[in-house]
Amino acid sequence: MKKFLVPIDFSDTSLNAARYAVELAKQIPEVHITLYHVFSKISLATLKSKDEGSRQLVSEAELKNVQEKIADGNTNITCVAEEGSFVENISDYVMGNYIDLVVMGITGSSRITQVFMGTNTLNVIRHINCPVMIIPPDAKCTGLKKVLFTSDFKDVARTTPFVALKKILDEFKPHLDILNVDSEHYVELTEDFKIEREAMEDKLGSYNPNFSFLRAYDFLDGINSFVETKNIDAIITVPRKHSFLSQLFKTSHTKKLAYYSHVPIIAIPY
Repeated sequence: MKKFLVPIDFSDTSLNAARYAVELAKQIPEVHITLYHVFSKISLATLKSKDEGSRQLVSEAELKNVQEKIADGNTNITCVAEEGSFVENISDYVMGNYIDLVVMGITGSSRITQVFMGTNTLNVIRHINCPVMIIPPDAKCTGLKKVLFTSDFKDVARTTPFVALKKILDEFKPHLDILNVDSEHYVELTEDFKIEREAMEDKLGSYNPNFSFLRAYDFLDGINSFVETKNIDAIITVPRKHSFLSQLFKTSHTKKLAYYSHVPIIAIPY
């Protein structure tokens, strides 16, 4: 995991994501970070004279300013500005430049913002072939010492992207918790869950994971409680139609996002 891509729209949220990426890179030797900005084809009204240069030059200059603000001594940072469509450009850039991790910010101060940013983020995840780390606006990087992998424990051998998951675990070497939240869990696991747990242990046993099966009627509340109790640094999830990530963005209860304003989410495509 040697190449990070950080989309920048010059908002405070994206700048915080860039700072997070710089701190995160300290855990892995020789990581290269690309600050990436996509500008539309619509001309900018404020650019009235030729002296102000093209949008390309202006965007590159602004990216350089961001680089100076967040570098913290890191010399492995480059800036790229391109014209086009946000999701399509990022998808093409990730594929063409062998990006290992996209680190991007997300806001959640209002229901409208949640819908817009949630859709945009999910579209990026659906269209690229590498993990996306979503950084909430208040998140501060203190390293990935404890990570939580959420699983529905359904046909895990076929539906879990173990290669990508192991790559993250091998690079950051965190303690691994594996959690399943279900309203029907009781004192004893069902035979189906025991079988799926054995399949998960077969693939991830060398990482000494801690398995937890939590009975909760509200999926997000269950994860929220676990994250807070265990001091989790990041949540790893595989986005599917009814996954944790999809539910997080679709929830109508804004308060459920409150705790996640401090906990990044790593979405692994599958």
